[in-house]
Amino acid sequence: MVVEIHVPLLPTPDLLDGSYPFPWIEEVEDFLSDLEDQGDVEVFDEGDEDGDVYVFFVTGAGERDLLAVASRVSTLPGIPAGAVAVVSNDEAEECGLGRRVTLPLPAL
Repeated sequence: MVVEIHVPLLPTPDLLDGSYPFPWIEEVEDFLSDLEDQGDVEVFDEGDEDGDVYVFFVTGAGERDLLAVASRVSTLPGIPAGAVAVVSNDEAEECGLGRRVTLPLPAL
């Protein structure tokens, strides 16, 4: 199982001129790398642009845990609103095929 985290590819507002417009991408990569180092999840593939979203891929846990990680990603500071998770698998022919889950998840 793979959960794709689709984040709208929107620049961070109020950055200094000449600054990288998407600093939140590195923040998410660092966050996921820390979780991977702890053994909580595996980063399935490097993140990548896909049209108007940036996609991060996580695996290595059950669906509930992977969706919880996706939900946490969507609430990190600076993350654009409108993120969704796509529950998929590593055999999917293309990105975005699978069940879509609106993020963040409601508190249980």
